[in-house]
Amino acid sequence: MKIELNNNTYELIKDYKDAFNEEEFLSKCTDYFYDYDYVVGDIAYGKLRLKGFYDPKSKKVNKINNYKNVSTYLTQNCAPDCKYFIVKKIK
Repeated sequence: MKIELNNNTYELIKDYKDAFNEEEFLSKCTDYFYDYDYVVGDIAYGKLRLKGFYDPKSKKVNKINNYKNVSTYLTQNCAPDCKYFIVKKIK
């Protein structure tokens, strides 16, 4: 699935427990996230929370926003077994 947002195109690459809602994503994904290569959305208590990540090869990457650490983020910073999705920016 491809999503268009302000001249950026994203592809849904993971949709765990049917978490992705395009309308909600489009309303929450502000220009702050446009620079990131990946956006992870997790849902807990009925609320969507977004977090940006960079490709490991990016010059902007650090430990906190490295995409290879997504599984750690999901287990340590999100509700246990929460619904989540991952979108990848297509360049």
